Amino acid sequence: MVHLPSPLPSRAREQVGKRLPEQRPPEQRLLQERQRSGLVLVAAGGIAVGLVAAALGASDVARAAWALTTLIVLAPAAVETLRRLVAKDLGVDLVAVLAMAASLALGEFLAGAVVALMLSGGTALEAWAQARARRALSALLAHAPNTAHRRDGEAVEDVPVDAVAVGDRLVVRTGEVVPVDGVLGTDAAVLDVAALTGESRPIDVTIGARVASGSTNAGPPFELRATARAEASTYAGIVRLVRGALAQRAPLIRLADRYAGGFVAVTLLLAGGAWAAAGDPVRALAVLVVATPCPLIIAAPAAIVAGLSRAAREGIIVKGGGTLETLARARIVVLDKTGTLTTGNPRLVEIQPFDDARPDDILHFAASLEQLSAHPVAPAVVAAARARGLTPSFPRDVHEQPGAGLRGNVGAASVAIGQLAWLTPNPPPAARALMRRAASTGATALFVARDGTLLGALLLQDALRAEAPRAIAALRRLGVRRIVLATGDHPDIAELVADAVGVDEVLAERTPAEKVAALESLAGTDPVVMVGDGVNDAPVLARADVGIAMGARGATAASEAADVVLTADRLEGVVAVFRIAQRTRAIALQSIVVGMGLSGIAMLVAAAGGLAPVTGAILQEGIDVAVILNALRALGGGGGPRVAPAQRQVAQHLLREHTSLRPRIEELSLLAARLDTLSPAAARAELARASEFLAAELLPHELEEQAAVYPAVALLDPGQDPTGPLVRTHQVIARLVHLFGRLVNDLPAPGPGPEDVPDLRRALHGLHAILLLHLDQEDELYGALAGPPSAADSGA
Repeated sequence: MVHLPSPLPSRAREQVGKRLPEQRPPEQRLLQERQRSGLVLVAAGGIAVGLVAAALGASDVARAAWALTTLIVLAPAAVETLRRLVAKDLGVDLVAVLAMAASLALGEFLAGAVVALMLSGGTALEAWAQARARRALSALLAHAPNTAHRRDGEAVEDVPVDAVAVGDRLVVRTGEVVPVDGVLGTDAAVLDVAALTGESRPIDVTIGARVASGSTNAGPPFELRATARAEASTYAGIVRLVRGALAQRAPLIRLADRYAGGFVAVTLLLAGGAWAAAGDPVRALAVLVVATPCPLIIAAPAAIVAGLSRAAREGIIVKGGGTLETLARARIVVLDKTGTLTTGNPRLVEIQPFDDARPDDILHFAASLEQLSAHPVAPAVVAAARARGLTPSFPRDVHEQPGAGLRGNVGAASVAIGQLAWLTPNPPPAARALMRRAASTGATALFVARDGTLLGALLLQDALRAEAPRAIAALRRLGVRRIVLATGDHPDIAELVADAVGVDEVLAERTPAEKVAALESLAGTDPVVMVGDGVNDAPVLARADVGIAMGARGATAASEAADVVLTADRLEGVVAVFRIAQRTRAIALQSIVVGMGLSGIAMLVAAAGGLAPVTGAILQEGIDVAVILNALRALGGGGGPRVAPAQRQVAQHLLREHTSLRPRIEELSLLAARLDTLSPAAARAELARASEFLAAELLPHELEEQAAVYPAVALLDPGQDPTGPLVRTHQVIARLVHLFGRLVNDLPAPGPGPEDVPDLRRALHGLHAILLLHLDQEDELYGALAGPPSAADSGA
């Protein structure tokens, strides 16, 4: 087990305490907030009293009120500034302190009071902006559960979440947060996973499904079997990542701090020069009151933290502002294959029977045994059987030989499933040919035998992520110039994936160490981004300028090594974090450049005598407010196009229909292979059923998609029409279905003869190929509309 180190070393904690006041103890934070509010009220009230007194002709009272206001704000600010100067830290409030002191010395009491309001109001505005930007991050921290309900027999006791051990039975009540990772022990549950993935809709899970800590029970109470302690669970890892993100400062912020020192020096020189040139110290005061470098000091942190918060709302944990700043400049992306470009979850793609075996029998026997297997492909086999309406039997006397296969009894039959060489020393030619085909396509072949006789094989494939080609294209539009696929797989398989998604270069058969070396060879002036998942990707994620962990939940080696953790296991998160990073950096730079430009112009005008101190102070306050509000724009945007809930629901419905259609489409290929072995009457019956399925179910489904979903899909790529080719494919499918129906209707009454089989087989294979390709194309687009898949969808 990998343990994450403490994310806040002593110096980082000091910085958090100094720059992130909301992370201090609640009592101290409340006191500081009251002090800030009190100073703002004093400054505003003092100015108001003075203005009323001046309007009534009591000018002495007015001047006294303004002077007292300035002194009240100046005193704590001067003490803080001196403390920082002693620590060789040029305080950002030095210019404002000098301006207030000069206004008192020169009798410009109203100007001093306005500067006091500017300073106290600016501090309060900065705190508000930081709190507003951190709202999503703070919500993640506040969401962490403290207690759990542990079941002991029929009794339920409340225990601290840290006391939960692996194997404990827990009860999660309605509305409560799941305290630790576990497996659902109840028939079904409804979970709100918004805090983990950003997905707004609740998901349905069934017994045996993995449940991540941090999810909220949105349905009836359920029982959970703990599979991890609290500190090793999903949500604890996410909390550590968030705290680490709050502790770090972006290079852009450090750059702003460095420039702030130079800005203070320039301000003092310009103020002194204006005084010397005009012989009037009031001009120096006017320069000081418009010179507070708020756009430089506040705008960058506000924008960066707003970007972190925006990412958190998308289910993306960015460990620090520096990562966002680096990611915004990245132009090279390296992608792992398994679990990154592919789903990492094998899917049954074909059942190949031998002799006269029935495909459903093969799948039923396999699923029955796989129920008790820990092999990664076992859930896919069981899920495929259930999708076809098969109910696996509970096996007896099951024995698993790791790396070879399973044996056991299913009903009265002795069944085995596994590698071909393990099942039989003399495999038939059909089985050997299937092995060669599986190797060439990157599929996994599981052979099934009953009572020592091979029945057939299951072909499983780690499917390409439906959103992968679209995500690659989106990265290119965001300025990524070079995309590299690095994998440990065979070159032939890697090239197939590369061609499907459109990467620039393939690095195949690379060990983790060789991936690190390849990454180092790509290093140059542009930052290099690595996207991967799993423990084997941890070294290369750590070596990259920015490492992005796909689907890592915060308590794994990959999430520790990565700079960005996508809690939702989808490639759209990579595109979203690129967009957020680029937008955040652009807004931060825009705020700095525009704000400092306006301040610089105001300083020159003041030095030339064009601004009185009071007018200059009011002008500078307006500039400060404008740049902070502009920086907070980073809270929005960056997430790609928004999809209406109704469109999302339709896309999710059609994706589920695709899942149920795929086995029926696979049967077309199986029927083509079996035409020679079926009797004419049986062949005619199965061909008629296939024709009815195509005409009565499949074509109406395609027409529903074209009318209900294609208009929404067009929103994903403004200026393009991704549905045009799909509409044309619908036309081709309709023509092939009608041709096939005519072939079946024209068959003689007894059934197809030998002369009919080639045309029928050609039609079935053509329909099978185009339908699967079309479904993959549609799934790629629907995935963006439907959002992250639920546990039920994924077969968890």
